[in-house]
Amino acid sequence: MAVFLGPHQLAFIFGLLGNIVAFLVILSPLPTFYMIYKKKSSEGYQSIPYVVTLCSSILFLYYGFIKSAFLIISINSIGCAIESAYIIFYLIYAPPKEKKFTVKLILLLNVGAIGLVMFITNCLIKGPKRITAVGWTCVAYNIATFAAPLSIVRRVIKTKSAEFMPISLSLALTLCATTWFFYGLFVKDYFIATPNVLGFIFGIAQMILYFIYKNKKGDETKTKQHDEFEGQCKEVSLGSVDWKDNVIEPVDTKEMMKVIIADDQKPTESNENNV
Repeated sequence: MAVFLGPHQLAFIFGLLGNIVAFLVILSPLPTFYMIYKKKSSEGYQSIPYVVTLCSSILFLYYGFIKSAFLIISINSIGCAIESAYIIFYLIYAPPKEKKFTVKLILLLNVGAIGLVMFITNCLIKGPKRITAVGWTCVAYNIATFAAPLSIVRRVIKTKSAEFMPISLSLALTLCATTWFFYGLFVKDYFIATPNVLGFIFGIAQMILYFIYKNKKGDETKTKQHDEFEGQCKEVSLGSVDWKDNVIEPVDTKEMMKVIIADDQKPTESNENNV
């Protein structure tokens, strides 16, 4: 006997799945913070993703309270707590310059921008229009968040290497967008469903690029090696001058690179003996 689920049951199922997947995505930076803890420094890492995610969580938490949507409130409450912990941990080990930048960013986005949205929607907008105003704000912010990884996509295409785009995170974000799209569809909340269409498209695009370039790491490596060779040649050329007749003649950088590459390609003595 077939069991047909109604829209409310399906919305609950997809909302619950969305909570689970989103929770796993929120936990994905844990290895990064473990490295920060081991190094006792957050130098080299950026605080922008965590501040932006916290801002998104606060916005959707506010939207969830206005609509009395438990599944939206639950995951975004957890998101606010964990992202706040990430930021505090980052600030503990951040250099002074990064601390100042992070504090300014928090004041701008999480205090200034969120405060402005809450002031306008509570004091100037009443009734159902308040939900619409906050909903459109969430849509705009969510689209900007989904579009943020486009810089990574550009790097993958430029270097022809998927080394810096982990497939696990792309898959998790795609699943997250899919589950929340269906949740929004079944509860007829298009402020939730609409941005997740773009999230799904961006996620699929990232996975396609990953499978195209996953075994093509040569170009990135060659670029690094070329830069290293060029740097070595420049260092040598700066110190290698001919003082004959008090005339300074810099060594040709291109010729020096040829010598270095030729030396690397020569077989070692052990290899010759084996032959």
